[in-house]
Amino acid sequence: MKDLSTKDTRREFDEIVGRLAAEEPSLARPVRMIPRHVVLMVLATAGALVWAGLSVLMVVWGAPGVLLAAVTVAVVAGLAIHRGRRQESAER
Repeated sequence: MKDLSTKDTRREFDEIVGRLAAEEPSLARPVRMIPRHVVLMVLATAGALVWAGLSVLMVVWGAPGVLLAAVTVAVVAGLAIHRGRRQESAER
């Protein structure tokens, strides 16, 4: 009998959450577990380390290092442009 009451309780809970989300849409958006500024700092640090590594590879490997750096920069720039366009179209 406990299983039935658990299902009923869950159903009631889902109904309450649905009504609250309909009344206040900001409650329905997902909550970010890691603050945005922390994510940006981690990405900036990783980007700086990759850039430094590519600079070293250009000196150590010569032409192949320069080619690898150019391809890496092109791919990252392409992904950033694609993501920006996708976000713009989603906002419309």
